[in-house]
Amino acid sequence: MANTTPSARFHLADVAATERAGGAVALAATGGMVIALHGDLGAGKTTLVRGGLRARGWGGPVKSPTYTLVEHYPFSSLYFYHFDFYRFADPTEWETAGLAECFRSDSVCLVEWPERVAGFLPPADLDVVLTHTSTADGGRDVVVTARTAAGNRCLAALASPPTTR
Repeated sequence: MANTTPSARFHLADVAATERAGGAVALAATGGMVIALHGDLGAGKTTLVRGGLRARGWGGPVKSPTYTLVEHYPFSSLYFYHFDFYRFADPTEWETAGLAECFRSDSVCLVEWPERVAGFLPPADLDVVLTHTSTADGGRDVVVTARTAAGNRCLAALASPPTTR
């Protein structure tokens, strides 16, 4: 049987393109979603998150939560949590970190390095894989796979950028 999981590949030529892609995803995101962000160090995961938060109206700093594990961004009735599990040496660290309570129906959880908590993290609605390219523009390629109807809405928003800004 053929794979019917919706996915698409995009080229992001620069930081601005990566932020716009994050904005498209974040504007389509709804409460209860988990968005898994995959890629090497410096692949653009936090840049994508920054673009999403900016599109939702966040004006404060957006930094990688590598050392804090999570950054919280409240938007009225919707909460965005940005996780980074790079420093986890063992997936069972999830159990003692007390982060499961962040995964609620009124939150969107953006998770860097989800493979480091494999088996503990709720299933992703959207998988985003960022890779460096060898093209002259120095950009990134991104493969986005929707795992749920909510993820599919984000994928559709990413594939159909708004005509006005």
